[in-house]
Amino acid sequence: MSTLKIFTLRASMLALLATAGAGASAQTVLTLSSWVPPAHTLTETQKEWCAMLEQKVPGKVKCNALPRAVAAPPATFDAVRNGLVDVSFTVHGYTPGRFVTTQMAEVPFLGQSAEASSVAFQRMYQKYPAFAEEHKGVKVLAVFTHGPGIVFNTKRPIEKFDDLSGLKWRIGGGMVNEICKALGMNVTLKPAPESYELLSTGVMDGTLFPAESVEGFKIDKVIKYATTFPGGLYNTSFVFMMNQAKYDSLDPAVKKAVDEISGEFAARMLGKGWDKVDRRGMAFMQANGVQFTKADPAFVKVVTEKTAPVVETWAKNAESKGLKNAKKVLAEFRAEMAKLQ
Repeated sequence: MSTLKIFTLRASMLALLATAGAGASAQTVLTLSSWVPPAHTLTETQKEWCAMLEQKVPGKVKCNALPRAVAAPPATFDAVRNGLVDVSFTVHGYTPGRFVTTQMAEVPFLGQSAEASSVAFQRMYQKYPAFAEEHKGVKVLAVFTHGPGIVFNTKRPIEKFDDLSGLKWRIGGGMVNEICKALGMNVTLKPAPESYELLSTGVMDGTLFPAESVEGFKIDKVIKYATTFPGGLYNTSFVFMMNQAKYDSLDPAVKKAVDEISGEFAARMLGKGWDKVDRRGMAFMQANGVQFTKADPAFVKVVTEKTAPVVETWAKNAESKGLKNAKKVLAEFRAEMAKLQ
């Protein structure tokens, strides 16, 4: 082979390698962090969402789910904001006082479906700018909720209001903290992943969770009693988010794809996943002999009366944060959810 042909072949190979390198460097890698177990619905749905993004823009984005969380649950919002990770989620109430408007999605007796409450919550978020004001620094992909909150404990059935006292309760923070204090409960704010250790060692006697969490956080061996309320005693609001700078740097086609599977689409996806595991959780508890009590009308009436001032206080605080006519927005939220259920 002549020297010219060899030179030409080498030049062609170098050009191909350069092209391949350029193509590889154009692929965006999104790092995902989750502080709940790998099999938890939130971990799985986050990965499913990112896999869906990969499929929409083949070769342009790749998801990298980290083996462990980059930060403790309360620090996750700042971890995303500061670029320690690209995509994650957190509970608004894990950082007390930081999020006020979002507590609207945590009041008592909202409804039985996480999908309905998540979609309705997302619609309110999109309609009223005050919600977004509290999330500056990150790209909000969706807001959502879990299913109706249940009262669990290791000691005795909770059949009436007086049964709530005399026990130590783990809660996650946010509106549920105010609800529990209004009910005279002795509460400690701790992230959900600490529940097993707290309950199994007797440091805490009970916790408030949706049905899914008994299996998700492996407390099925220690929980003996559960009390349900129509629409749930409380709910928990979450944010699913991306680092803002990362979002801004995305290829236009990738950014368009992210937008298409965010908002109401992602809220519905997250809520639907939670409803599925809540149903599984209820069956799981029944099979494991957890004793259920359904709060009767008298119990519900007392809870409603005692928590009414909590809702009033939320409305005033939310208005101070820019959410005008907060109680009207709450009523709209409830009506929207009722249509979706």
